[in-house]
Amino acid sequence: MAALALACVVASSALRSAESNAVALPIGLFSAAPPGMLPDGWRPLIFPRIDAHTRYAVVADAMRGQVVRAEASASASGLVRKIDIDPREWPLLRWQWKADRLVQRADVTTKRGDDYAVRIYVAFAYDPQRVSLLERAWYAAARIVYGEDPPQAGLNYIWDRKTATGTIVPNAYTSRVRMIVVESGEAQLGRWLEYERNIVDDYRRAFGSDPPRIAAIALMSDTDNTGETVTASYGDIVLARAQ
Repeated sequence: MAALALACVVASSALRSAESNAVALPIGLFSAAPPGMLPDGWRPLIFPRIDAHTRYAVVADAMRGQVVRAEASASASGLVRKIDIDPREWPLLRWQWKADRLVQRADVTTKRGDDYAVRIYVAFAYDPQRVSLLERAWYAAARIVYGEDPPQAGLNYIWDRKTATGTIVPNAYTSRVRMIVVESGEAQLGRWLEYERNIVDDYRRAFGSDPPRIAAIALMSDTDNTGETVTASYGDIVLARAQ
């Protein structure tokens, strides 16, 4: 989604306090949240001009305790947490998800196929020292429209039906976002899967440079382009220091 590249940036004081001494930094501990509620700092991510929103609910799960359940039917929206984190200190992103069905007409190379049963999005903060004068002018205009700087870049971790695991390609809507296929095919449907990615290494592979600070982390299940229906679940999301 092009609009997902416009998720923005502000850190919570609680996260800053936890950051100082921790080995792992909780971003979305859905399993430990009050019953039926999102953890502090998480909010809906709604896109202009998309009327049908994916339904999210915090529900009990026999294996994970409590998770976020997503139901997308020709819809798109997400859940996001704004943060301000140095990825060099916290390079490891860990998360869990489960998909019941994949988007059959998903196509990582086209706008009409930019739908996924599950995705985790890492947005990086705008840094004027890293962009051209023309791009600075674009960000200045975007700041007027949105009231804050849009992210400079993003990594989008996805589960695709047919694209090979390890594939990294530009998003069909914006070159500022790279799509990284971390799971492919339908063999693992209905199972909880766990991932760990070094987002500094991934950013370097995707953009050829070191990343700016992390501005936000989001999750999203969307089918607005294909019109399909999928259900999926998300477990805890954590940042960790390198071993």
